[in-house]
Amino acid sequence: MRIPYLPLATLICITLAAILTVLQQYGFISLPAEALMAVRWAGIVVLLGYGLQKRSLTTWILISMVVGAEIGYDFPAFAVNLNVLSKVFLKLIKTIIAPLIFATLVVGIAGHANLKQVGSMGWKAIVYFEVVTTLALFIGLAAINLSKAGVGIDAGLAQSHEEIQAVPAQTTADIILHVFPENIAKSIAEGQVLQIVVFSVLFAIALAMVSEKKRRPMLDFCESLSETMFKFTNIIMYFAPVGVGAAIAYTVGHMGFGILLNLFQLLATLYVALLAFAVLVLLPVALIARVPIRRFLKAISGPVSIAFATTSSEAALPRAMEEMEKLGVPRRIVAFVMPTGYSFNLDGTTLYLALASVFVAQAAGIDLTWEQQLVMVFTLMLTSKGVAGVPRASLVILLGTVASFNLPVWPVFAILGIDELMDMARTSINVTGNCLATAVVARWEGEFDPQPEVGLVETSMPEITQDQEEQKDQVPA
Repeated sequence: MRIPYLPLATLICITLAAILTVLQQYGFISLPAEALMAVRWAGIVVLLGYGLQKRSLTTWILISMVVGAEIGYDFPAFAVNLNVLSKVFLKLIKTIIAPLIFATLVVGIAGHANLKQVGSMGWKAIVYFEVVTTLALFIGLAAINLSKAGVGIDAGLAQSHEEIQAVPAQTTADIILHVFPENIAKSIAEGQVLQIVVFSVLFAIALAMVSEKKRRPMLDFCESLSETMFKFTNIIMYFAPVGVGAAIAYTVGHMGFGILLNLFQLLATLYVALLAFAVLVLLPVALIARVPIRRFLKAISGPVSIAFATTSSEAALPRAMEEMEKLGVPRRIVAFVMPTGYSFNLDGTTLYLALASVFVAQAAGIDLTWEQQLVMVFTLMLTSKGVAGVPRASLVILLGTVASFNLPVWPVFAILGIDELMDMARTSINVTGNCLATAVVARWEGEFDPQPEVGLVETSMPEITQDQEEQKDQVPA
């Protein structure tokens, strides 16, 4: 039975419990610890009731964050033992990395093997994608280095969890040699993400060079593998509430509530950085391309809402393509640029990965030089290609790259708790950036025609009305 006032009651109960706990923590009030615990758990019971009514994976992940934090706060000894559940979740995610990267990159590159069809539109789109994602990369780096959201976490508390290793000093020759695989099976086993990317790109180029008869079976296999890994990820994500709740419980039980302040600082840094990216990059690009801002925002409001709610760019793709056609972008440009952009123009994901990777190093007390940060985030930018359709797939890429750079994994456990909230924002920017990319490429090709008549329902109404009036006039005659 659906209770109409349950969401409001849930919000009131959780807010009241949080306020009382904070006031108690800072000595403004003095209540018995048992009474305060009872208030908090009463709020959680109401929250669980709301979850049963909502029956949404996103809702349950958010609920698991609250329950996990409460378990970690009230029962720290028990919460530490829950770490095994978050480890299970992360191990399952690790199994996705290599096949997902291989399949999506091969399909993304070899799937557009006919260069005569792609023509100038292809290189213009790729140039635009790389310029914009690089700008997102630097904005993310600047934001996390300014906010220092990971600094101040007591990394010593994690020593019992795993050995923290500093990033070893590498010469230019070491870095170059590390990029290229000597054995792809070894690269997969060791989690060398960049080597997997290089192999996948070379394999895709080679596949694109063979005849259609020989290319099609392998391309079909990779497309099938890609779709299977997407579904595999969706299955694993059903375990996400347990993994996320256990990660938060372990983090709070092992390190206290202090780390939550760093996590919310990271969350605020991401939202501010994405806003800065939209204002400093996307808005000027739209003005330069003479895109009608008001109509563009109205057109993308639906797709962005879908992306924000589902945390999946793929869910918003059909609606986004339809709206950009209505705005005046030719169908052939939309059909090429939008799917390609979902593999190569992940603005929000790139910015997030720059933030999160440096946050991991800051949390572990490892001081990365600018050169090391750039190598890491450029690696992340390459490995993120093709995973926009999977909710929280950025976490998969982050985990693989952190391991390949010998950084500790425990800060990723903490990020798990707020990854849902971060995914909403970065996926929305991914969709916005790809919608804008179609208009920019169309303008670059000289085929963008944002006239009021193009595809808008309102413009056809006067013509219909006029025809009806003419018919009415003809009847008496």
